[in-house]
Amino acid sequence: MSQTSPRLLGRIIALLILLVIVTGIFAQGFVSDRLIVSGDAAATARNILANQGLYRLAFTVFLVEMVAQVTKTALWYVLLRPVNRSIALSAAFIDLAGGVIKTFARVFYIVPLWVLLPTAGGASPVLRGFTPEQVESIALVLLQINSRGAAAALAFFGFSITLNGYLIFRSTFMPRWLGVLSMISGLGWLTFLYPPLGSRAFLPVVLFALLSSAVTIVWLLFFGVREEKWNEGAKA
Repeated sequence: MSQTSPRLLGRIIALLILLVIVTGIFAQGFVSDRLIVSGDAAATARNILANQGLYRLAFTVFLVEMVAQVTKTALWYVLLRPVNRSIALSAAFIDLAGGVIKTFARVFYIVPLWVLLPTAGGASPVLRGFTPEQVESIALVLLQINSRGAAAALAFFGFSITLNGYLIFRSTFMPRWLGVLSMISGLGWLTFLYPPLGSRAFLPVVLFALLSSAVTIVWLLFFGVREEKWNEGAKA
């Protein structure tokens, strides 16, 4: 990978960013947010059981999202290490930690389906002591753990995005304004260090992050990394 053209690396990163955005929007916005009714365990259980195939598909898409996220982390490290290897490595490890947390949180997304299925076709021995209403409440609690875990991962992504933005700003092979956009986006995700603040600021933060990501994708795909400058840094 270190021998791959930096311009090609940038384009792969752009496609991975796009894949992360598309899969996240589909699984979270078009499936999860529509099926899960906050504060209504019974309605959530009915929605999940009535759309089991779609619910399982969303879980698979969540996993694809995280595979793309981790791959993107590794490629950002390769692309930005000529600027400062220590900072690039730190950003990669922090981003990887966020990916691990978010992937583990997604386990709590699929578990409610396993919990609810026995109530649809007969009581499971494990759940025999619980009423259907209690089982539905357990499922909703598990889904809330999934949401809290995913939100916690955003703070880790905030640190890594800010560090990568700083490296882009310091580089000579990418425009400084792109690094500024990335650093502002990362600082926005850092609001999730305090979850109540992150929840209130979520809409403007995510809109700016989408704008920053879109600009980065376009620049990497159609303009690309200045290879001669990157090679100079790599040799140094």
